[in-house]
Amino acid sequence: MEYIIIIISAIFVNNIVLAQFLGICPFLGVSTKTETAIGMGASVLFVMTLATIVTYLVQVYVLFPLNLAFLQTISFILIIAALVQMLEIILKKVSPPLYQALGIYLPLITTNCAVLGVAILVIKKDLNLMESVVFTVATALGFALALVIFSGIREQLALADVPKGMKGIPIALVTAGILALAFMGFAGLV
Repeated sequence: MEYIIIIISAIFVNNIVLAQFLGICPFLGVSTKTETAIGMGASVLFVMTLATIVTYLVQVYVLFPLNLAFLQTISFILIIAALVQMLEIILKKVSPPLYQALGIYLPLITTNCAVLGVAILVIKKDLNLMESVVFTVATALGFALALVIFSGIREQLALADVPKGMKGIPIALVTAGILALAFMGFAGLV
Protein backbone atom coordinates (compact mmCIF):
# COMPACT_ATOMS: atom_id res chain seq x y z
CA MET A 1 0.00 0.00 0.00
CA GLU A 2 2.91 2.35 0.77
CA TYR A 3 4.27 1.98 -2.76
CA ILE A 4 0.87 2.77 -4.28
CA ILE A 5 0.72 5.98 -2.26
CA ILE A 6 4.24 6.89 -3.42
CA ILE A 7 3.28 6.23 -7.06
CA ILE A 8 0.00 8.19 -7.02
CA SER A 9 1.59 11.04 -5.11
CA ALA A 10 4.61 11.32 -7.43
CA ILE A 11 2.61 11.12 -10.67
CA PHE A 12 -0.43 13.22 -9.89
CA VAL A 13 -0.32 15.09 -6.57
CA ASN A 14 3.31 16.24 -6.48
CA ASN A 15 4.03 16.19 -10.19
CA ILE A 16 7.64 17.25 -10.63
CA VAL A 17 6.83 19.77 -13.37
CA LEU A 18 3.37 21.03 -12.52
CA ALA A 19 3.56 21.13 -8.71
CA GLN A 20 7.28 21.45 -7.93
CA PHE A 21 8.30 23.37 -11.08
CA LEU A 22 11.40 21.29 -11.78
CA GLY A 23 12.26 20.44 -15.38
CA ILE A 24 10.56 23.42 -16.99
CA CYS A 25 13.20 23.84 -19.73
CA PRO A 26 12.52 20.49 -21.46
CA PHE A 27 8.83 20.82 -20.60
CA LEU A 28 8.57 23.97 -22.72
CA GLY A 29 11.29 23.12 -25.24
CA VAL A 30 10.40 19.57 -26.29
CA SER A 31 6.64 19.81 -26.03
CA THR A 32 5.87 21.00 -29.56
CA LYS A 33 5.58 17.45 -31.00
CA THR A 34 4.16 14.44 -29.17
CA GLU A 35 6.66 12.04 -30.75
CA THR A 36 9.60 14.06 -29.39
CA ALA A 37 7.87 14.42 -26.01
CA ILE A 38 7.53 10.65 -25.71
CA GLY A 39 11.21 10.21 -26.56
CA MET A 40 12.23 12.84 -24.02
CA GLY A 41 9.98 11.24 -21.39
CA ALA A 42 11.59 7.86 -22.00
CA SER A 43 15.08 9.37 -21.88
CA VAL A 44 14.33 11.17 -18.62
CA LEU A 45 12.83 7.98 -17.17
CA PHE A 46 15.98 6.03 -17.99
CA VAL A 47 18.44 8.71 -16.84
CA MET A 48 16.48 9.64 -13.72
CA THR A 49 16.13 6.02 -12.57
CA LEU A 50 19.73 5.14 -13.23
CA ALA A 51 20.97 8.41 -11.71
CA THR A 52 18.93 7.90 -8.56
CA ILE A 53 20.23 4.36 -8.05
CA VAL A 54 23.85 5.41 -8.57
CA THR A 55 23.61 8.62 -6.53
CA TYR A 56 21.81 6.80 -3.71
CA LEU A 57 24.56 4.20 -3.55
CA VAL A 58 27.28 6.87 -3.67
CA GLN A 59 25.57 8.88 -0.94
CA VAL A 60 24.95 5.92 1.39
CA TYR A 61 28.17 3.97 0.84
CA VAL A 62 30.71 6.69 0.06
CA LEU A 63 29.67 10.19 1.13
CA PHE A 64 27.99 9.38 4.46
CA PRO A 65 30.65 6.92 5.75
CA LEU A 66 33.51 9.26 4.79
CA ASN A 67 31.66 12.28 6.24
CA LEU A 68 31.67 13.98 2.82
CA ALA A 69 27.97 14.78 2.57
CA PHE A 70 28.87 18.36 1.63
CA LEU A 71 30.04 17.00 -1.76
CA GLN A 72 26.55 15.68 -2.54
CA THR A 73 25.54 18.24 -5.17
CA ILE A 74 28.80 18.26 -7.14
CA SER A 75 29.10 14.47 -7.10
CA PHE A 76 25.46 14.07 -8.19
CA ILE A 77 25.97 16.51 -11.07
CA LEU A 78 29.05 14.60 -12.27
CA ILE A 79 27.21 11.26 -12.07
CA ILE A 80 24.23 12.62 -14.01
CA ALA A 81 26.50 14.15 -16.67
CA ALA A 82 28.27 10.83 -17.17
CA LEU A 83 24.98 8.95 -17.46
CA VAL A 84 23.62 11.41 -20.04
CA GLN A 85 26.78 11.04 -22.12
CA MET A 86 26.28 7.28 -22.02
CA LEU A 87 22.62 7.67 -23.08
CA GLU A 88 23.64 9.99 -25.93
CA ILE A 89 26.11 7.43 -27.28
CA ILE A 90 23.53 4.62 -27.02
CA LEU A 91 20.77 6.65 -28.74
CA LYS A 92 23.13 7.70 -31.53
CA LYS A 93 23.78 4.03 -32.33
CA VAL A 94 20.36 2.49 -31.59
CA SER A 95 17.91 5.19 -32.73
CA PRO A 96 19.43 7.93 -34.92
CA PRO A 97 16.01 9.48 -35.73
CA LEU A 98 15.22 9.90 -32.02
CA TYR A 99 18.74 11.21 -31.44
CA GLN A 100 18.19 13.80 -34.20
CA ALA A 101 14.70 14.68 -32.95
CA LEU A 102 15.93 15.36 -29.43
CA GLY A 103 18.78 17.48 -30.78
CA ILE A 104 19.99 20.00 -28.23
CA TYR A 105 17.56 18.79 -25.57
CA LEU A 106 19.38 15.51 -24.95
CA PRO A 107 22.46 17.23 -23.50
CA LEU A 108 20.04 19.44 -21.54
CA ILE A 109 19.06 16.38 -19.49
CA THR A 110 22.47 16.88 -17.89
CA THR A 111 21.31 20.20 -16.51
CA ASN A 112 17.67 19.18 -16.09
CA CYS A 113 16.96 20.19 -12.54
CA ALA A 114 14.27 17.49 -12.30
CA VAL A 115 16.90 14.74 -12.51
CA LEU A 116 19.14 16.36 -9.90
CA GLY A 117 16.13 17.37 -7.81
CA VAL A 118 14.80 13.82 -7.60
CA ALA A 119 18.23 12.45 -6.67
CA ILE A 120 18.43 14.98 -3.82
CA LEU A 121 14.75 14.50 -2.79
CA VAL A 122 15.34 10.77 -2.36
CA ILE A 123 18.09 11.48 0.17
CA LYS A 124 16.10 14.26 1.89
CA LYS A 125 13.01 12.02 2.24
CA ASP A 126 15.22 9.30 3.77
CA LEU A 127 13.83 6.61 1.48
CA ASN A 128 15.41 3.17 1.20
CA LEU A 129 16.69 1.94 -2.18
CA MET A 130 13.45 0.22 -3.24
CA GLU A 131 11.29 3.19 -2.22
CA SER A 132 13.75 5.46 -4.03
CA VAL A 133 13.43 3.50 -7.27
CA VAL A 134 9.62 3.42 -7.04
CA PHE A 135 9.51 7.15 -6.28
CA THR A 136 11.89 7.94 -9.14
CA VAL A 137 10.08 5.83 -11.74
CA ALA A 138 6.74 7.33 -10.70
CA THR A 139 8.18 10.85 -10.79
CA ALA A 140 9.62 10.25 -14.27
CA LEU A 141 6.28 8.84 -15.42
CA GLY A 142 4.58 11.94 -14.03
CA PHE A 143 7.06 14.10 -15.93
CA ALA A 144 6.41 12.13 -19.12
CA LEU A 145 2.63 12.27 -18.61
CA ALA A 146 2.67 16.05 -18.18
CA LEU A 147 4.99 16.40 -21.18
CA VAL A 148 2.84 14.24 -23.48
CA ILE A 149 -0.43 15.90 -22.43
CA PHE A 150 1.13 19.33 -22.88
CA SER A 151 2.56 18.41 -26.30
CA GLY A 152 -0.84 17.19 -27.47
CA ILE A 153 -2.41 20.46 -26.40
CA ARG A 154 0.35 22.47 -28.10
CA GLU A 155 -0.14 20.52 -31.34
CA GLN A 156 -3.81 21.46 -31.24
CA LEU A 157 -2.94 25.09 -30.44
CA ALA A 158 -0.70 25.20 -33.52
CA LEU A 159 -3.81 24.57 -35.62
CA ALA A 160 -5.98 27.04 -33.69
CA ASP A 161 -6.51 30.71 -34.41
CA VAL A 162 -4.49 32.20 -31.56
CA PRO A 163 -4.17 36.01 -31.27
CA LYS A 164 -0.84 37.32 -32.58
CA GLY A 165 0.37 38.51 -29.17
CA MET A 166 -0.30 35.11 -27.59
CA LYS A 167 1.39 32.90 -30.21
CA GLY A 168 4.29 30.72 -29.14
CA ILE A 169 5.56 30.81 -25.57
CA PRO A 170 2.84 33.09 -24.10
CA ILE A 171 0.00 30.69 -24.96
CA ALA A 172 2.22 27.77 -23.90
CA LEU A 173 2.72 29.33 -20.45
CA VAL A 174 -1.00 30.03 -20.04
CA THR A 175 -1.74 26.44 -21.07
CA ALA A 176 0.87 25.09 -18.65
CA GLY A 177 -0.75 27.10 -15.86
CA ILE A 178 -4.17 25.68 -16.65
CA LEU A 179 -2.69 22.17 -16.80
CA ALA A 180 -1.07 22.73 -13.39
CA LEU A 181 -4.45 23.83 -12.02
CA ALA A 182 -5.99 20.65 -13.42
CA PHE A 183 -3.38 18.54 -11.63
CA MET A 184 -4.09 20.43 -8.38
CA GLY A 185 -7.45 18.67 -8.42
CA PHE A 186 -5.61 15.52 -7.33
CA ALA A 187 -4.29 17.23 -4.17
CA GLY A 188 -6.76 15.56 -1.79
CA LEU A 189 -6.19 12.11 -3.26
CA VAL A 190 -3.41 11.04 -0.87
